[in-house]
Amino acid sequence: MGAKRRLHRGYTGSRSNLERLLKVWRAVENIQLDEPPPEMDVSEPVRDPDTGHMISSVVAAALCIKPRDLLTDRQARKVNALKQGSRAFAIMRGLAMRFNGILRSTGSQALDEWIDDAIDTELTAIMRFASVLRRDIDAVRNAIELPWSNGQAEGQINRLKMLKRAMYGRAGPELMRARMMPLNHRN
Repeated sequence: MGAKRRLHRGYTGSRSNLERLLKVWRAVENIQLDEPPPEMDVSEPVRDPDTGHMISSVVAAALCIKPRDLLTDRQARKVNALKQGSRAFAIMRGLAMRFNGILRSTGSQALDEWIDDAIDTELTAIMRFASVLRRDIDAVRNAIELPWSNGQAEGQINRLKMLKRAMYGRAGPELMRARMMPLNHRN
């Protein structure tokens, strides 16, 4: 019975066997455990020029995709500090701004060049994103070039699901129908 129970938990071997297997795989893939991945900066964390506190990754991610004209003065100083202190941030911000421009334009001519540049960065997350874009390139081109959107339908579906969740267990179908259907003043 104990052996049956262990089979449902996943790997049942010893830690040393797993380490030995992983060591072989890592050697084959030439992964150097002592070296950080290329996308990581090995310098000190970037500090906010106004407060001296470390800028969190969440704040850096939000600032990475925010256009310059929408930044406050404090945010612009943080972006400049991040660009000076982190090569990866500077590359990602440049790619994010270019991608934003491509999405807002009506032409997708620059998309292939952007994907090539993104893959050449050797930043794992950006490379993955670019390879997924390349895999679905026709859909991405259509999203950029064509004026159609399913945003209205998605918004209505989201609204109906929210109402359904909010009313779960509170009322019968009559009240739910009254909340979901548009008002008809002629009845």
